[in-house]
Amino acid sequence: MDKNKIPEVINNFNVYKQGNQFVGISGEVTLPDLESITATIEGAGVLGQYETAIIGMFSSMKMEIPFRMLEDDVFSVMDPTELLDLTLRASQQYTARDTSALDYMGMRVVVRGKNVSSKFGKLKKGEQMDPSVTVEILYILIEIDGETKLELDKLNSKYIVNGKDVLQKVRNQC
Repeated sequence: MDKNKIPEVINNFNVYKQGNQFVGISGEVTLPDLESITATIEGAGVLGQYETAIIGMFSSMKMEIPFRMLEDDVFSVMDPTELLDLTLRASQQYTARDTSALDYMGMRVVVRGKNVSSKFGKLKKGEQMDPSVTVEILYILIEIDGETKLELDKLNSKYIVNGKDVLQKVRNQC
């Protein structure tokens, strides 16, 4: 990020399924974590052991999508035989250091995956039900201000970080 910009908050966001806006999503979606698969290295010339990341290989990534109530949006993402394609569009608010002016930059997160879990929530008078769907993420793209910061496609050996194709050499050799 530009050192002149002080990041503040997500001003607003929306969630879209294949271009159509979801209206039932609750106010918070937690993005998946990237946890590298590692191997233990030991042997001659190494004092003991250490863990090394196997570049481009990650553990299972899950994302829970919380809803307010049981409605069409929930059931539209429950079919485990269909690929779920979600786009989260957000507006990040920041302050410019040199002018103290408020401004905004866009953020887009695209995730694709398959439903692996569904929770139907609770029934309580005067409250939201809080159902949710958990998706196994096979693809994630994060763009900030129109620039790709991360793209991971587990099924197509694609791993780009800050514009660098980390697995290009590996793909060329295999």
